[in-house]
Amino acid sequence: MKTKAPIRKSGGISGDIHERASRIVKILDAEYPESRCSLDFKNPFELLVATILSSQCTDARVNKVTPTLFKKLGTPHAMARARHEEIEKLIQSTGFYKNKAAALKESAQAIVQTHRGNVPSTLEELTKLRGVGRKTANVVLGNAFGVPGIPVDTHVSRVAFRLGLTAFNDPEKIERDLMMVVPKRQWTHFSHLLISHGRVICTARKAYCDKCPVTNLCPKIGVH
Repeated sequence: MKTKAPIRKSGGISGDIHERASRIVKILDAEYPESRCSLDFKNPFELLVATILSSQCTDARVNKVTPTLFKKLGTPHAMARARHEEIEKLIQSTGFYKNKAAALKESAQAIVQTHRGNVPSTLEELTKLRGVGRKTANVVLGNAFGVPGIPVDTHVSRVAFRLGLTAFNDPEKIERDLMMVVPKRQWTHFSHLLISHGRVICTARKAYCDKCPVTNLCPKIGVH
């Protein structure tokens, strides 16, 4: 028997959550037709590196750092051989650069030693790499390998909660809830739409409900 995600009711919004989610996707898709991964990359390794660097850092900043980084250390072999000090210097402006440098070097070494220089393409293998959690793994899977996944960042968690698509704060539980309310083929794109909406309208500082295209479908949970 198929388990349905619970129906959230608040602020006059009720009904089948799958139908509401479908309408939200359709509206946001029209609102953000260019919505995609905002990190610049040419291959899975570049995306993996960029996503690790994006932790506690804006994608715009990462995109300013990676051209020079990839020119010098753009392959797992080059990154694995590099000195910590060299990596740190190249990524310093992204913040937490010592931890990130260690994650990049150790991940690259594992890719070379365990995966013959190829970035693994499964969630289980990716999350064994240092600095790679479910969010990072899902970003790489969805955008580099075309494997559907929902990376839950701060935008996704905030917007999904306000929309009543989840009642949780834990990223893994939010991911499971969202996987239940939209078709698998839409998982990656849906996360892009929520991120775009979270950056423009449903921001952390303020929810601009008067400008929101899905305001009539939103219970505005936690919005004051």
